[in-house]
Amino acid sequence: MRKIIIDTDTGSDDAVAIMMCLRDPSVEVVALTTVSGNVPVEQATLNCLMSAEIAVGAENVPPAYVGADRPLMRDRVHARNVHGDDGMSDCGLIHPSVSPQEGIHACDAIIEYVRKYPDEIELAVIGPVTNVALAMMKEPDVMKHVKCIWTMGTTGLHGRGNTTPVSEFNVYADPEAYRIMMDFGVHVYVGGYDLCTSEAAWFDEDTERLLASGKEAAAYAVRCNEKLAQFCLGIGGERRIDLPDAVSLAPMLWEDVIVSSSPCVSHVCTEHNETYGQVIFYDGGILAGMGPGFDGDYYGKSKPNCTVITQVDNGMYKQRLEKLLTE
Repeated sequence: MRKIIIDTDTGSDDAVAIMMCLRDPSVEVVALTTVSGNVPVEQATLNCLMSAEIAVGAENVPPAYVGADRPLMRDRVHARNVHGDDGMSDCGLIHPSVSPQEGIHACDAIIEYVRKYPDEIELAVIGPVTNVALAMMKEPDVMKHVKCIWTMGTTGLHGRGNTTPVSEFNVYADPEAYRIMMDFGVHVYVGGYDLCTSEAAWFDEDTERLLASGKEAAAYAVRCNEKLAQFCLGIGGERRIDLPDAVSLAPMLWEDVIVSSSPCVSHVCTEHNETYGQVIFYDGGILAGMGPGFDGDYYGKSKPNCTVITQVDNGMYKQRLEKLLTE
């Protein structure tokens, strides 16, 4: 069975992705690791444990490890205005009965799982990638044996930013770490923010159906995202729940939800100017003044270092997610 580590800054959309992966029988989530992002790492850890407990029961929660409490180089940035002060809509949902592992940093836990299962571990990275970058810097030879990385990050191939006009939150929160991960040499599958901004979102008819199921996981998934629904209403005039983390990990679970994808080379902008946190992708098309395809040396890379998921089957993804939450 495929072995997955989920690295998360657990806000409300992360919670749905965590439950989706834990309840899918095709993968084994061997560990959970937490990082500062949507909320401080201490709160992200509580949210992660609670979400896992709701998903599979306290006795089946994978080992969880607390990780980086700040980015590599920049000041902390959080998204409490989107997800609430506790990252889960501030409605009293978070009271896990399980605790994280003591004395082992998430960075070291990732290294040890990769050492134990070389070329088997897939990293599902749905927050700032600080823990992953630290592991890559600390034990590069071990981390070369990560099978692949699935990331919710960037604006996608042609999308807009949600934190600045050109940057997406998970990258903007620690661009230096994202650059290390993207340039490390392990292939990265990128699910950008653009995947979640259309029919992949939950609308009122979706949340009403989930609540009508009477299932604890479904109710938790809806309730923890209430602040996000209000935020989307305020900025777009429509109640909806965008779930970028769940949408981006759906291709990891179900290859057949991928409608289109593009091999790309990438460049992560870490200069402290208007492009900070932007990820530029080149998909091999002919450009003025440049040769066709990947014959040239673009951003220091002569061949694709990542695959950008450009479209998913929204109906199939939502149907399968709903089934997992209501079983």
